[in-house]
Amino acid sequence: MEIHSPEFKEKSRIALHDVNLQKALSNLKAGFPVKRSTAVARMPEFEQLRDEATALKNHILENLDIYLEQFEANVIKNGGHVHWCRTPDDACKKILEICKDVDSKTVTKGKSMVSEEINLNDYLQKNGVEPIETDLGEYILQLRGDHPSHIIAPAIHLNLEDVSEIFHEKHKRPKSSDPAVLMQEAREMLREKFAGADVGITGANFLVAETGSTIIVTNEGNGDLTQTLPKTHIVVTSIEKVVPTLEDMTLFLRLLARSATGQEFTVYNTLSTGPRRTGDQDGPENFHVVLVDNGRSEMVGTEFQEMLRCIRCSACMNHCPVYGAVGGHSYGWVYPGPMGSVLTPQMIGIEQAGLLPNASTFCGKCESVCPVRIPLPKLMRHWREDEFSKHLSPKAVRWGIGGWAFFAKRPGLYRLLSTSSNLFLRVMAGKKGRIKKIPMAGGWTDWRDMPAPSGKTFMSQYKSRKQS
Repeated sequence: MEIHSPEFKEKSRIALHDVNLQKALSNLKAGFPVKRSTAVARMPEFEQLRDEATALKNHILENLDIYLEQFEANVIKNGGHVHWCRTPDDACKKILEICKDVDSKTVTKGKSMVSEEINLNDYLQKNGVEPIETDLGEYILQLRGDHPSHIIAPAIHLNLEDVSEIFHEKHKRPKSSDPAVLMQEAREMLREKFAGADVGITGANFLVAETGSTIIVTNEGNGDLTQTLPKTHIVVTSIEKVVPTLEDMTLFLRLLARSATGQEFTVYNTLSTGPRRTGDQDGPENFHVVLVDNGRSEMVGTEFQEMLRCIRCSACMNHCPVYGAVGGHSYGWVYPGPMGSVLTPQMIGIEQAGLLPNASTFCGKCESVCPVRIPLPKLMRHWREDEFSKHLSPKAVRWGIGGWAFFAKRPGLYRLLSTSSNLFLRVMAGKKGRIKKIPMAGGWTDWRDMPAPSGKTFMSQYKSRKQS
């Protein structure tokens, strides 16, 4: 996937004026957040589970090497293979090698954001292997030549009319606006692909160290068909997905579905433990796990280690006012929203992703709904600090911070300026109590009115309260 993160501002302007996109995003605001709230309300122990999951993730990251080696040993014991890949290129080469070893011409794929991260589909196509997306959302996007805009609902930026149009164009069938008809049409098109695939590729939500198992959680049956019908199953995943035991896995599963879609549990929770054994009715003859690092090991022991707690539930972006306004494609790479604003700079560099951690109101909603309590605003602030220290911030930002620092170091002057600014803004607002336009603040007032300051300044109130 090409990197367009430096174009965030321009893409956001286009997104704000895209009527079709805004219609699709309105469905997001009325969907996942409300369902999550309802699901959480039905579970009195939800906050306790968040605490337990956070502590467990911290323990795993402090012992990551131990659990990964235990996972590898058990995969091998079960008859499978584990491949360690430091870079996306390493991972793509290894997956292609496995495909070539079994003379694969086509592969079916379940939804995998790591495969998007390493740009796997393009790599396979360029080397003579046809990848076929089988997740409904991903299938729709593949037909359109599009990319996911959300980590659990990849086609959330589309409306029913968009799906109807692309199905009519590609499937050569009568156009329909009935979701049930479109679903059946997709099933019929994909059925022969499942049967004819030489290799099945899936991601993994978790890796279980004690058993050498991988698990995918889905609401469609495509994942099961992808990993059981072909002779070779390849799991493409990242190193931080490991958990010590099956019991630990269930703790995260209880949080994942509720935080993601508002379900108590997803429809399918499928464990894979090595290749088919004697007596098994189905399953692959070959089982491979490709573990992708791509900068994650460099995060361990740093201020960004907490980001590795992420279980990819999407709650942060579902509740983010910025994501809700501009959608996922504006972020210009694989991972959108608050989690992407922290993860993307690590993977492609702050030089290219510097706009993303700045694209936040710091309202704190993302941290408040994160099931593993990742302090996303704090981590975005760290990236802002890094950008500033490397002199990558725009000149206007640097001058603005420099100007603020000048006054902040001179308390008397700072108080004079804040008091006079307070008065000036109240005069501008008049009786309405709001300001439609402020010089040099169009980024705010172009889209909303600025409330007028009310009452005294903070320092004035602090002084009066201290004296009383």
